[in-house]
Amino acid sequence: MRLVIPTLIACAIAYFVCGIPFGMLIARSQGVDVRHTGSGNIGATNVGRSVGAWAAGLTLLLDAGKGWLCTGLATWAFSSFFAEAKALAPGQPFDWALTCVYAACVLGHVFSPYLGFHGGKGISVGFGAALGLDPRIAFGLLAVFLVFALPTRFVSLGSSCAAVSLPIWTAVFGYTPIAVLPMVIVAACVVWAHRENIRKLAHHEEKRFSFHHDEGKSK
Repeated sequence: MRLVIPTLIACAIAYFVCGIPFGMLIARSQGVDVRHTGSGNIGATNVGRSVGAWAAGLTLLLDAGKGWLCTGLATWAFSSFFAEAKALAPGQPFDWALTCVYAACVLGHVFSPYLGFHGGKGISVGFGAALGLDPRIAFGLLAVFLVFALPTRFVSLGSSCAAVSLPIWTAVFGYTPIAVLPMVIVAACVVWAHRENIRKLAHHEEKRFSFHHDEGKSK
């Protein structure tokens, strides 16, 4: 139980760091309030549609980076300061500590404390946080995303499918059931954040991805 308080502290830090709305700040620097354009989302997809490819790339990098930083630092901190850290390896009793930090990263982005508990949809930060937690999970998520997003150009489809696969990958790579539970919560949260996109997909109303300068050429 010695990890409970440090885990709570790490989760709080991750929540507030990952709540920073980089997409909104980048778009605002170009005179665009991304919350009132396109889908109204602050993530890389809507920033790309509203501002351009460079803004989408920077948003993706910063959102993924904040997730990677938080889980990476949590892994380092637990490994450095706790003798039990050897048990933090996948499949051991304390792997729940890091998956809780992972969940805090995604929840901080989706329910940003700086935007009245509104935010993005958690995909970029989730990928970055997975890199810091376990690169095998990150590349599993990326593979699922690409399989569904590239042929269709529906980012929401790839994102939702990747989210559903998160707890599956975590279990496949040997994490304990209690460690998989935060990942189930994250998956449900990300799918919930995509609920409007899923509705549009079901009714053939979802827009295929295009950057700002291509919008006039795409349906």
